Amino acid sequence: MKALYKASATTTGGRAGHVKSDDGVIDMKLELPKDLGGNGGAFTNPEQLFAAGYSACFGSALQHVAKEKKVDIGTDFDVRATVGIGKHPELGGFLLEVVLDVILPGIDEEVGEELINEAHEVCPYSRATEDNIDVTLNLMV
Repeated sequence: MKALYKASATTTGGRAGHVKSDDGVIDMKLELPKDLGGNGGAFTNPEQLFAAGYSACFGSALQHVAKEKKVDIGTDFDVRATVGIGKHPELGGFLLEVVLDVILPGIDEEVGEELINEAHEVCPYSRATEDNIDVTLNLMV
């Protein structure tokens, strides 16, 4: 693959550390959520950052598929990514799971299902997670 764009970020100190992107746009403290035994507070964490990236990327994949199919989904649609983390039941360590809830106002349910399923096929985040983590797609009506 020839990369069209590359992004880079460096984290110092792990989940309760600090992350900064190479261009300085992201420059923030991280904190382990209380649910995972951390301090929580008004700080982000890897799961929130992953959810933000996945929801944005999936939304763009949805726009791409809709455009190819000549379906106008407008700009009022929403993609909510919920990222869960838990212990791996067999191997130890941790696993992620993702639920993508998609709202497509004014789009027929059958067409909406087709769009989100095809978007899942072309989204780079979906491809990266394929056969690695559980991803659930929900068309919210």
